[in-house]
Amino acid sequence: MTRKSTLPILALTGLLAGTAASAQDGLTVAYFPEWPMPFQYAKAEGLYDEKLGLPVNWVRFDSGTAMSAAMAAGNVQIAISQGVLPFIGAASAGQDLRIVDIAASYADNENCVVAAALEIDAENAKELEGLRVAVPVGTGAQYTFLQLMEHFEVDTSTMSIVDMAPAEGAAAFSRGDVDMACGWGGALARMMDYGNVLLTGPEKEEIGILSFDLTTTSAEFAAARPELLADFLELTAEMNAKWNAGADRAEMLPVIARDAGMEEGPAGEVIDDFTFIPVDTLLSEKWLGGRVGSYIDGAAEFFHAHGTVPSILPGYGELIITAPLQDIGTN
Repeated sequence: MTRKSTLPILALTGLLAGTAASAQDGLTVAYFPEWPMPFQYAKAEGLYDEKLGLPVNWVRFDSGTAMSAAMAAGNVQIAISQGVLPFIGAASAGQDLRIVDIAASYADNENCVVAAALEIDAENAKELEGLRVAVPVGTGAQYTFLQLMEHFEVDTSTMSIVDMAPAEGAAAFSRGDVDMACGWGGALARMMDYGNVLLTGPEKEEIGILSFDLTTTSAEFAAARPELLADFLELTAEMNAKWNAGADRAEMLPVIARDAGMEEGPAGEVIDDFTFIPVDTLLSEKWLGGRVGSYIDGAAEFFHAHGTVPSILPGYGELIITAPLQDIGTN
């Protein structure tokens, strides 16, 4: 799954025509393949149609930028697990998007791996200078990479940075073509067979390097169909709570894996690196009530400084809508 912000957004209307109904005829939701999450159990079992009282159309995308383009065209109303950078890019370009949920936090599922033979860790990270690294440019993984290098005071101008999608980076890393590779999901798991991370997920979070995806919608849809949006988020929260409880894992995982287009084992490994945040925590200062807006502001400034986002908004916190989650009980 790539969450690039630099992909072209042309021709999305033609791609989705005939497959994505408007909100008047149903609800169309964007999601990623090979990115297993609890909502997919309800998706596969038809529980969203039942809960919402209308047909839900599910459309798979390979980038968060394409999700934004589809919402701009009116072909998609909700996007699950859109990356922070694609959201920043679309909102900064003038698209009227809103954040309504945190789809997942995955500090352990987005990272950079150093070749084992180099014997480089947090103690001697400066030795990365001058080496070759595969980074999916324009993604959250690039932000993680740059923050890591900044933390360890590694001069990235000395490095040879190659733009590679995680799967490509993992393959190059396994061949020894690059000294470090950054990515997420199954590709990150394959990278780990050949190296080590500089910081674990909790260690990254401790120094303020976060990794999370958003659930987004258009401002128009949020205003026009608030009850439908709230019901959608409520069922999603119920699936997250069901998964977090653990008792239904054996029932849910095969369904989720099949819907994600994955084998059960790899799907379980990926989803176990995700954190699905309870609603009361989501609404707290730690997440949607405060830190998310500040984090996105910082990310926007960072990518603007690095030339990834041409222009940015004064602030992104005002694009967060918490009302749809307010009436959902504590999970």
